[in-house]
Amino acid sequence: MPLDLVFLLLVGAAFLAGFIDAIAGGGGMITVPALLLGGVDPLTALGTNKLQSLFGSGSATIAYARKGHMRITDMWGAGLLSAGGSACGALLAASLPLDFLRTLLPFLLIAIAIYFALKPGLSDVDRERRISPKRFALVVVPLIGAYDGLFGPGTGSFFMLAFVGLAGYGVLKATAHTKFLNFASNLGGFLIFASVGTIHWKLGLAMGVAQFLGARLGAASAMRFGSRLIRPLLVTVCIALALRLLWS
Repeated sequence: MPLDLVFLLLVGAAFLAGFIDAIAGGGGMITVPALLLGGVDPLTALGTNKLQSLFGSGSATIAYARKGHMRITDMWGAGLLSAGGSACGALLAASLPLDFLRTLLPFLLIAIAIYFALKPGLSDVDRERRISPKRFALVVVPLIGAYDGLFGPGTGSFFMLAFVGLAGYGVLKATAHTKFLNFASNLGGFLIFASVGTIHWKLGLAMGVAQFLGARLGAASAMRFGSRLIRPLLVTVCIALALRLLWS
């Protein structure tokens, strides 16, 4: 297969990943395997994925913020904690055994899928908060951020579960805030990968542009259809990611 065709296929995969990720998360389920199949070595694939993911999560964040579904100025503190947690996780990734996490994760994702599929009353309307904003920001956010830097798959699903189940956010509002914190965690991990030189810059930037466009379309679709689109797609993405991890 010619190199230019591989390049174009990877850019196309990034567009699709950006669309799905802006709605339900899980874009890395598409881009990381695509990069590996395209001949990129695993460490460079992870670093390049973080670069191009910044464009997608950033694009979705801007789209949601412009429509008033989140205020970036209210989220800076949580964003910094998410980025810091991710950076710490990325630094620990080489020294911690991840076999247990790989074994447990598919079952956690299936549990999240069941929660969003069967939980009654899930809609775009906010519900009762179960944890204070301060505790959510200081405990929940950096833990999920650290997971993103350490391992990564399903980070958006975990943020969604936290916002809906603990913070009481409606599904669309949770999606908007998830994208900002996911952007922050992507940034933290990206800085670590960039510092050790494991990024294919030309490919990552081209995929990033495609991610940006795909995420813009995905965010627009999510805002138009709300929980009617987000909820079933989130369930589908969680199950697909779990099956892929079990298969691998």
